[in-house]
Amino acid sequence: MPVRAVIFDFNGTLSHDEPILCEIFCELFAEYGRPLSAQEYFDELVGLSDPEIVRTWLGRDHPAVDEVVEQRIARYTERVADGSSVPEAVREAVRYAAGRVDVGIVSGAARTEIEPVIRAAGLAAFVQAIVAAEDVGYGKPHPAGYLRALELLDGGLDASDVLVFEDTEAGVASAKAAGMRCIAVLGTLAPARLAAADEIVPAIDVPLLQRLLEVGADYVSRTLTPR
Repeated sequence: MPVRAVIFDFNGTLSHDEPILCEIFCELFAEYGRPLSAQEYFDELVGLSDPEIVRTWLGRDHPAVDEVVEQRIARYTERVADGSSVPEAVREAVRYAAGRVDVGIVSGAARTEIEPVIRAAGLAAFVQAIVAAEDVGYGKPHPAGYLRALELLDGGLDASDVLVFEDTEAGVASAKAAGMRCIAVLGTLAPARLAAADEIVPAIDVPLLQRLLEVGADYVSRTLTPR
């Protein structure tokens, strides 16, 4: 069961920006009359799509869902559109993976905020498919985003051919529900909340991708079989 494609989550996985997102949502929700603490963001909202975050916190029928999401995207873009939130080690790992397998991104963020960051980080040419929040009817933990990515990458891929990198329990649940193998990356949540992943790692870098895609091919086959 060799890995034939790698899919990365965006916020918190490729782009180390969860503290920035938390700060922006705290600002916005205070302005809309329902303050949010950082603890509440990471306990209850992290990993959900933007619309789902707004509906969860302000109410499912809140009339300003689209407006809040637009403001969140604008504020985010102002702060990270230069690509600075993507560490060099992650950039190198994406380039390494792209030289060997197909690479995609599946995110609950909007395409208008993903693409500028990827371009500025020099990674646009290495990503074959991006599935953003607006591309599917259901956000994580629903598997729709990962199943759509499987269609876009095509090439006769099965879900079991794909290795996903995620940083939240909603993301891990989404990848596993799609039948894919999932590596959880520390930095956003405690290990206990990522226990459903096939493996938990401290960071994404080239040695990790070497182990999983080349040296570790037999390891991947034996230990990262979808559960």
